[in-house]
Amino acid sequence: MIIVIDYGMGNLHSVRKALEVVGAKAKVSSRAEDILKADKIVFPGVGSFGEAMKELNKRKLVKPIKDAINVGKPFLGLCLGLQLLFERSEESPGVRGLGLLKGAVKRFKGGVRRYPSVPPIRRNLRMKFSYENFKVPHMGWNDIAYSVERIAYREKILKNVPNNSYMYFVHSYYVKPEDKRVVLTTTSYGMDFASGVCKDNIYAFQFHPEKSQELGLKILKNFVRL
Repeated sequence: MIIVIDYGMGNLHSVRKALEVVGAKAKVSSRAEDILKADKIVFPGVGSFGEAMKELNKRKLVKPIKDAINVGKPFLGLCLGLQLLFERSEESPGVRGLGLLKGAVKRFKGGVRRYPSVPPIRRNLRMKFSYENFKVPHMGWNDIAYSVERIAYREKILKNVPNNSYMYFVHSYYVKPEDKRVVLTTTSYGMDFASGVCKDNIYAFQFHPEKSQELGLKILKNFVRL
C-alpha cells in the first residue's frame, strides 16, 4: 500500500489517481499509523512552506514521516513536498523545514538573465532559454537534464524517461542543496536549478509527474516498482 500524505494542502486525489493508473494500490491519509505501516510514501503539496509545516506539526506528522524514512521506506516528494525536505525557505523566514536534506529554498528573482560573452554560435538550447524574459512563478513545460553523478538512482526512478524530457512545473521557489551530490536532475529557468533530488530511499521532484502525461506517469510507475 502506498500512502499519499494528507496535510490539507495539494492535489492529493489527482496524485492518488495517477498512482492507481500505473497499477498501485494507494490511499490518502493523515494518520500516523498509516504512514508507519505503508510500503511506500508519496508526499505531494501545493502552497506555502510555512503553512505546510504548521499543518504537519498540528497533525503530528513530522515524527512519523521521519521515522518511516529512517527505516528505509521508499519516499517520493512532489513540488512543495520536495521543498519541505530542506531546512528552511525564503518564503517563510524562521520556519524550520523537515531538515532531511541540507540546504535552503530560494525564490526566483525574475527579470532577464544573460550569459556574458558567449558567442552566438556556441549557445545551446538551454543557454537560449536563459536569454529570454522569465516570469515568476515558473509555470508550464520545461526540460529536465540528468546529473552525471546519479546514474544508479537514475536507472531506478527515471528508467525509460529520456534525458531532457519535458515535465510540467508550477512554482516560485526552488531548492538549493548544500550537497550537490544529491542532485538528480537540473532545469534551466534563468539559471540552472535542482529539479530533482535523491538520497538513499528519498526521491523528490519540483515538477508534477501526475500532470506530465506519459513520461510523468513513467516516473510514478518506476517508484511503484522500487
